[in-house]
This record gives sequence, structure tokens and C-alpha cells, in this order.
Amino acid sequence: MAKLFFRYGAMNSGKSTAILQVAHNYEERGMNVMLVKPKVDSKGDDKVIARIGIDRQVDILAEESLNMREAVLNWKDKVNCVLVDEAQFLTQRQVDELFELTVKDNIPVICYGLRTDFQTKLFPASERLFALAHSLEELKTICRCGKKAMMNARKVNDKFVFEGDQVAIDGSQEVTYESLCGSCYYKEQTSSIE
Repeated sequence: MAKLFFRYGAMNSGKSTAILQVAHNYEERGMNVMLVKPKVDSKGDDKVIARIGIDRQVDILAEESLNMREAVLNWKDKVNCVLVDEAQFLTQRQVDELFELTVKDNIPVICYGLRTDFQTKLFPASERLFALAHSLEELKTICRCGKKAMMNARKVNDKFVFEGDQVAIDGSQEVTYESLCGSCYYKEQTSSIE
């Protein structure tokens, strides 16, 4: 039976590098993968870009209205595995459709994404992935202090911010992110109030 996987981690934990490696592994064995990313993720336009300098064009830029299951089943080639980058930006309905793809159509789906936003709140799609995924795997990265980073702190014009819209794409409008441990996150939050 195929499974729905959710591989999550803080920013800079190697999610995009991992998805490109998995795509390569499938294709090296003569299998077809479908690489998907939500259209709202404008970073890299229609590509998955890894910080180590590799990239790949996606097969589908998923609009919110896209039915994921239908898109895969109606694809021009047989799909052996669906790979989703930035899965936190999907809709909850799309996560349900990916789950159906695994259990009804026996096609594995591997989603990579963030668990929480810069305010430590679950993304709606991540919440649904935690509820439905057959397998959960945390990809780890480290904070500037050396501890495990699990928070995604947002900076605007190089200053930490803790209020705003849930979605602000890295690299757009002077927005950047830094992966922090809980201690460093709360230190920055406290110092931004003072």
C-alpha cells in the first residue's frame, strides 16, 4: 500500500535538497515523478531551488483551486510518486486529495514543508498532514547557538518581527527568515518588545 509522507523541518533544514534527491532516485530507476509546489510560493518561480545551488522545474504550480488527485490521475504519463515542496501552502482539501491518492490509487506522496509559521502557529495544511500522514519525519537543522532549531523567525529589513500575515515569501520585500531554537526565538521576541 502506498503512503502519504510528511517530512517537515524548520527553514534551512534541507527540505528542497532532499526532494530533489528523491526525484533523482526515482528517475534513476526509470520511474516517473511529479514535482509539485503551490503557486503562492513565488520564490524560484516555477522551480524548486535548494540552497546548495541545485534546482529543478516543477511539473505543476498548484493553484488553490486545483484538485490534486485529478491532476495526478489525468497527467500525461503514469506517475510513480508525487513529490510536493512547500506543502504547508497547500489547502487542507488538497492534502485530503493527496491522502486519497495514496489509499485509493496506490500512488505514494511525499510532502516536504514547514510545521509552523513565524508566530509558532501550525499552517492549516501542515495540521492536516499531521492528522493524515502515514509517516512523519522531522528534518533537523541547528540554531546559531548550536541547539536544534525549530522556530522560523521572520525578519523585515533585518529586524525580527512577530506580527503580520502568515505568508510572506523569503526574499520578497526585504523579508528573510532565520531558524532558531526556542530560547533564541523568545530572546529575540522579548528584545523586540523592549
